[in-house]
Amino acid sequence: MNDTFLKACRGEKTDYTPVWLMRQAGRYLPEYQALREKYDFMTLCKTPELAAEVTLQPVRRLNVDAAILFSDILIPLEPMGIKIEFPEKGGPVLNPPEDITKLKKIKPKKDVSFVLETIKILVKELDIPLIGFSGAPFTLLTYIVEQRSSKNFLKTKRLMYEDSEKFHRIMELLSETVRDYLLSQIEAGVQAVQLFDTWAGILTPRDFKEYVLPYVKKIITDLKGNVPVIYFVLNGGTFLEFIKESGADVIGVDWRIDLGTAIDRLKDGVAVQGNLDPCELFLPEERLFERITDIVRKGMRSSIKGHIFNLGHGILPETPVEKARFLIDSVHEISARLKSAKIN
Repeated sequence: MNDTFLKACRGEKTDYTPVWLMRQAGRYLPEYQALREKYDFMTLCKTPELAAEVTLQPVRRLNVDAAILFSDILIPLEPMGIKIEFPEKGGPVLNPPEDITKLKKIKPKKDVSFVLETIKILVKELDIPLIGFSGAPFTLLTYIVEQRSSKNFLKTKRLMYEDSEKFHRIMELLSETVRDYLLSQIEAGVQAVQLFDTWAGILTPRDFKEYVLPYVKKIITDLKGNVPVIYFVLNGGTFLEFIKESGADVIGVDWRIDLGTAIDRLKDGVAVQGNLDPCELFLPEERLFERITDIVRKGMRSSIKGHIFNLGHGILPETPVEKARFLIDSVHEISARLKSAKIN
């Protein structure tokens, strides 16, 4: 197996910078679009053979250093007792029960067995590591409370401020769910896991530290020693120091902060992942190559354990596949050349 990605997560020396892309299995690939013409999104997620095929599509195309399980961060919410719809346009729509404190704790082997079966298929097929994932508790809570995407997350923040006891009860339940869900993925065979905290960046640093960080720390503590854990907070550049307190092996960084600045603030003890703006894939190749080189160089600073190249968030559906391949090949070429020059 090519374990370059895992070595970077652990802070071990690598011959080049590993790279994978958030949402690399998805709508920008014509072969994925062909499957979507036949099957709806949830059918793809819940049919192990189909989910495995979608996971493998970018691996065949792009020469990435890690595969990420094709699924959705909301998958564990349905067996908890929440109806979820994925319309063709717009984000997911949730219909939780009136009293959300009575949501059920899931039993992964029974309630999300299709995810675990997908993992078992993939570990037999792949010669690169497989990343499992879940939404982090706060991000899952925002979907439950808001019931759809939101601009100001007023319902979530009012719950935090006006009924903190209820907020914490739900966060405790979600934390147990996420932990058990990720442990089941690890048992099934994933070699790393990522916690997506897509909406924690809406908070002030103080609120992140009080309302989010304790739960994430508990999950990561329970996962540590099994596989590397990546924690990604979209728009979290204002409280990177608190994010580091999570105990994650790898901190994901979005494009809103310079990678060198992020590294200076995180200092030693962690690896970093990121952080090209997904829209930069629409640059002419010459200029894109310059942006990639800049990030690769900054990721080689000795003040961090390691660097995994990635986008600052998911690849956009309109992205030409050839630009994604250009990105992967460029990261490999640039980093191998720079690391070889350092050694020699």
